[in-house]
Amino acid sequence: MSVVPSSPPPRRTKIGRIVAASLVGTTIEWYDFFLYGSAAALVFNTLFFPSSDPLVGTLLAFLTYAVGFAARPLGGIVFGHYGDKVGRKKLLVFSLLLMGGATFAMGLLPTHATIGVGAPILLTVLRLVQGFALGGEWGGAILIVSEHGGDKRRGFWASWPQAGAPGGNLLATGVLALLAAVQSDEAFLAWGWRVPFLLSGLLVVIGLWIRISVEESPVFLEAQRKAADEATRASGGATNGVPAVKEDAPVVQVFRKSWREVLVAIGTRFGENVSYYILTAFVLVYVTVHLELPKSDALNAVLIGSAVHFVTIPMWGALSDRLGRRPVTQIGAIGMVGWAFAFFALLDTESFPVITLAVTVGLLFHGAMYGPQAAFISEMFDTKVRYSGASMGSQLASIIGGALAPLIAVELLKDYDSSLPVSVYLSAAALVTVVTVWVAKETRGRDLTKDGLVGSVPAPAAPPAPASAKDSARLGG
Repeated sequence: MSVVPSSPPPRRTKIGRIVAASLVGTTIEWYDFFLYGSAAALVFNTLFFPSSDPLVGTLLAFLTYAVGFAARPLGGIVFGHYGDKVGRKKLLVFSLLLMGGATFAMGLLPTHATIGVGAPILLTVLRLVQGFALGGEWGGAILIVSEHGGDKRRGFWASWPQAGAPGGNLLATGVLALLAAVQSDEAFLAWGWRVPFLLSGLLVVIGLWIRISVEESPVFLEAQRKAADEATRASGGATNGVPAVKEDAPVVQVFRKSWREVLVAIGTRFGENVSYYILTAFVLVYVTVHLELPKSDALNAVLIGSAVHFVTIPMWGALSDRLGRRPVTQIGAIGMVGWAFAFFALLDTESFPVITLAVTVGLLFHGAMYGPQAAFISEMFDTKVRYSGASMGSQLASIIGGALAPLIAVELLKDYDSSLPVSVYLSAAALVTVVTVWVAKETRGRDLTKDGLVGSVPAPAAPPAPASAKDSARLGG
């Protein structure tokens, strides 16, 4: 079996600068996105969806939370199309502006008490804008790092933008926890909740300053050069006997030729997506409404768990460079299948240290699924459709996974007044990822400049023996 030579590793200073720009940008965008989720659990149910039943108000607030997920595939299609056509960098700048503007505007919204039904309508529209922007952010952020990074350490480098999710959640939860600690409940509901949303304006300015300095992906630029050559040939009809070929839009190519990879991406993300929003969003409802504990207990537990999560995600990514994307993802998915039941049992102790332990361990298992994911999904698709393919697989999973997870969990808790159905739901979601990754192909070491998985290698612990014809066929995809 011949293995395509790996591309040369980038200089550390260059890749470090690109990783930093991607991490800062994704942290700010996830801050905006998660800020809404925390606010939906803590204040939006009262300010925008007043109801005599706290769980009903929370359910309505989470419906608008889910609306943001519904817009993410559309964002993935639009950003993916233009990202595959004009480049990763331009779309990343635009997504940051769009997300920050919507979040800042939320901080200026009048509440239901002021303008009635118009308040939740305006809130929902801005949530749609948030979802649209984030739908394009994820694919661009992981690709620009993946395509700059070398083949041997791609799992590590590409996992840093992934750390932007807990980084953003850490920032959002930290700001809310700080305000809740220094303000009375009345002051927080009156105006304090607006401060984190308005802060987004400043963060976006910082993010733009950093992100504009990022260089365009060399893998994309090479693919663009080849596309330009093909366009030149097409304008002449045929050159050297080779007929001109007019290609479909990237998203059409994805669903025509790479639909299996899209399904694998959805299944890989499903358990990770469901678990994350139960561990970080629904837990706020469970602790404050069901257990009737102080908001600070829930917020601080998520805060501590997110800090550990942020640090360990790159470690899981680095481990996937040694063991492979599939084994590391399976560690997290299988662990979550069992932890789904222990999680709520620990929450029910109503002890803050135990609640913190429950959230932190859950996020460690989540990190094992999430850390290798950026490289894993990037390596599934060819360069000319990579932005579209990665975005569509990821964002479709966000609708059936993350969007519905808090809604389903709240409804199950309301109907059964027990955490057991929620545990079963979480465990089943993780099992979907276990099965998907089990049947998926290993992608570790793929040369992203080449089409197909011809450049990927297995993940042996010992020096590889001569490959059989069956192995060669498998790796060749």
